[in-house]
Amino acid sequence: MKFYNLLFMVLIAFCFSGCNQNETPWENLFTNDSLEGWNIKGGNASYKNENGTIIGTTEPNTPNTFLCSDKSYMDFILEIDFKVDSVMNSGIQIRSNSLPYYRDGMVHGYQVEIDPSKRAWSGGIYDEKRRLWLNPLKENVAAQKAFKQNEWNHYRIEAIADTIKTWVNGVPAAHLIDDKTAAGFIGLQVHSIGKNKDKLGKQTMWKNVKILTTDLAKYSQKSSLKPIITKNKLTFQEKRSGWKMLWDGKTTKGWRGAKLTEFPDKGWSIENGELIVAETGGAESTAGGDIVTTKEYSNFELQVDFKLTAGANSGIKYYVDTEINKGPGSSIGLEYQILDDALHVDAKRGSYEGSRTVCSLYDLMKAAPIKPLKPIGEWNNAYIKSINNHVEHWVNDVKVLEYDRGSEEFLKLVAGSKYAKWPNFGLLEKGQILLQDHGDKVSFRNIKIRVPKTKKKK
Repeated sequence: MKFYNLLFMVLIAFCFSGCNQNETPWENLFTNDSLEGWNIKGGNASYKNENGTIIGTTEPNTPNTFLCSDKSYMDFILEIDFKVDSVMNSGIQIRSNSLPYYRDGMVHGYQVEIDPSKRAWSGGIYDEKRRLWLNPLKENVAAQKAFKQNEWNHYRIEAIADTIKTWVNGVPAAHLIDDKTAAGFIGLQVHSIGKNKDKLGKQTMWKNVKILTTDLAKYSQKSSLKPIITKNKLTFQEKRSGWKMLWDGKTTKGWRGAKLTEFPDKGWSIENGELIVAETGGAESTAGGDIVTTKEYSNFELQVDFKLTAGANSGIKYYVDTEINKGPGSSIGLEYQILDDALHVDAKRGSYEGSRTVCSLYDLMKAAPIKPLKPIGEWNNAYIKSINNHVEHWVNDVKVLEYDRGSEEFLKLVAGSKYAKWPNFGLLEKGQILLQDHGDKVSFRNIKIRVPKTKKKK
């Protein structure tokens, strides 16, 4: 009797589990033998649907090719089976985009790697055509071993808010917290083979592609992995390529007031990993004042995330001379303008038309009209590169301005600007980097710098 009772309980449990699985509101992303709802971007590799199996085949002399969903997805859980030739590399794009102003429409965004090489980083998270590796599987031996060569493998991918988690055949592979991109298409990659004849005609296959977009908290699974957090941290790729944190996200180390020997005791705050200028009515430097790095820089690459409030004004200055012992006033330097162009009157001012709009070289040179800015209240990424006097301004991975310090054109611009009264303006060999207090609430984070190595003299 006890045996039959136990058997009955097992059957009930099995049925309950099966019923729950059947009730999961999955949506199949491919139907019948069609590629309806998908489009090809990038290269010229071919795709076909054979009885629900998507087959991508390599072509020579063509870039990476992606079969992309017409629909954009924000938060979702995706499950997919795939099979890849052992000599090929592939990946599954999520929250990815193709925009005309970004490298002529090149596909970019998060990629869940398919890597059958000896490195075995399948399930890791790569940032296609942007930051490269974010969450490799270097230390995750279990996930490396979970991938099966020349067989069907199963991925589970959860992208919910700023968290992306992956599993390879049920084994936790990646756990990333990053908010670079909130939404985009899903893409199936056939990797470029160049002129390699040995890889011509190789196939990557996918099937059972299904997605959840509702009740995600109910169906989300916990990961046993410690998350990789990119906020105020160097990514795997940045560490390899020589970037350093210029602000640690927690303290005032490495910074001081522009007219002080210490960090200001008012006007600035550190909250939740953000360096915040206080709202004091829009008057320049009336509270804590500008802050500067304690070190000076000559050649450099600088990254700063900034977030504006409505009507706010601020800036990132470089090659700054703070003149600590020469009294109050603004610290002089070249400036990457930060501004709410729609609401702040400064957008219509300047020595040259448009030279005080966001991303411009303040009062000297207007940024390009196409600036892929995110709305007020969201984070934007400023990138400033100055190598051997050639300077570039970028925003959100798109170059919007470039010039040469000391060139005839530059000197002419200075002569016609508010800076004409300062001898040799903008020509310092090295200087500090400054974040401006203009009396408006503006937040900064992810402040990073890379200084090129100089050759030692013999």
